Amino acid sequence: MNDSTVREKATAVQMLVATLAKITDLLKIPLRTNSGRIGLAILAVYSIVVIFGPWLTPYIPTEYDLDHRFESPSLNHLFGTDHNGRDVLSRVIAGARSIVFISVIGTALGIFLGTMIGITSGYLGGWFDQIAMRAMDFLLSFPSLLLALLLITIGLQRTSLDESWLIIAVIGIAFTPNNSRVIRSAALTIKPLEFVQNARLRGEPLYHIVLREILPNIVPVIGVEASLRLSFALLLTASLGFLGLGVQPPQPDWGLMVNESRTHLSLAPWASLAPAFAMGTLVIGVNLFADGIRQSLQLPEDRGQK
Repeated sequence: MNDSTVREKATAVQMLVATLAKITDLLKIPLRTNSGRIGLAILAVYSIVVIFGPWLTPYIPTEYDLDHRFESPSLNHLFGTDHNGRDVLSRVIAGARSIVFISVIGTALGIFLGTMIGITSGYLGGWFDQIAMRAMDFLLSFPSLLLALLLITIGLQRTSLDESWLIIAVIGIAFTPNNSRVIRSAALTIKPLEFVQNARLRGEPLYHIVLREILPNIVPVIGVEASLRLSFALLLTASLGFLGLGVQPPQPDWGLMVNESRTHLSLAPWASLAPAFAMGTLVIGVNLFADGIRQSLQLPEDRGQK
């Protein structure tokens, strides 16, 4: 193994360690504010539900019991039962795993794509920046839900992907334009700084400048953007489930649960209110967590999602 290979590997390790250190520091930031602490507490509760969900459900979520349809909340069924006699609490707990998994992985994919496009576009500028940003503008011209429906329709016809992985890919693509623009803006503020210019003068390659000089210095911005996009991803996943394009029955899905129970609101309002309440509190927790990071770092407000 020659010296250049050793140096390249050492550089890659240093970049990874620096990025992980930034992420660790980022996780401590929300604890500085009340909103961050409350958001982190809510997220901790839902993390327990997602991880230990199979052991927390009092009943089998997919088990029908037509003799106990529309039972109101009681000690036996804390959230009541739905039109098929299924325990609503068990279905809410089981549904948390799928919606969180899809939303987190989809957001991570969108952040990864947006970060790579945004940093590269901001640093290189010129024709690459123009082409990349015009492509992002084209995708931004579609509302997120409409773009997601279009991509899912194409995906169902042209691919054999499982519905969950297809939705993950759709969320990643749908959120890439916003992510890339925010991260490009952050990269443009770092580009003229002295340490970046010194790296250019030393003749460092593009990947070194992007991954070692720029990326570690915009990790806080990426963290805030990721937490904000996660709340949008949760809502988008629930919306797709409500339309029947998410996790398919009999597996529980919060959006699908609301849709299935909306025709029985007069008989069993709890069957719709329970998943809606779970979704609302989870989104609030994510937003409070994001606000805690933003307030601690004194970052500007996010523009929001179309």
